[in-house]
Amino acid sequence: MRYSLSYLRFLRRGRVQHLLHQLKYQGQRDIGRVLGRWYGTELADHGFATEFDLIVPVPLHPSKLAKRGYNQSDTFAEGLSMSLQVPWSATALRRTEHTSSQTQKNRAERWQNVAEVFEVNQQADILNKRILIVDDVLTTGATLEACATALLAAGCSQVSIATIACAEN
Repeated sequence: MRYSLSYLRFLRRGRVQHLLHQLKYQGQRDIGRVLGRWYGTELADHGFATEFDLIVPVPLHPSKLAKRGYNQSDTFAEGLSMSLQVPWSATALRRTEHTSSQTQKNRAERWQNVAEVFEVNQQADILNKRILIVDDVLTTGATLEACATALLAAGCSQVSIATIACAEN
């Protein structure tokens, strides 16, 4: 893992949790894009614009995507892409199995829940690239680690992660 980056701090019942709840469950996609643009500008100002070749959001299972109507991590990736001037791909990685929510699971259960559910769609899209995987919240890191494992196994050269927020353990 090259870089591990988070924009905000997630506190239970705090403002960031409220903001992310609006993004994920109340259809407010623009929150993800705006936060991505703001954070992307900050990252670019600190020299990160040349560190990544492709931004890849953590994918939702197709059934969850259909139910929600959008992937909140895609909106964040799109905003980051605009500010960093780095392409993003919502199709580079896919979730092959529908998994239960991670929110009530401990660290080991989270890892078991997502250990082998991600696959690269087209190896050529990620081969030898420096990938920035993005998600909404970093808690234990199990989901991001599972995504990184799939991308590295398929031949990307380097993986970094960025999240809107990082939860305190």
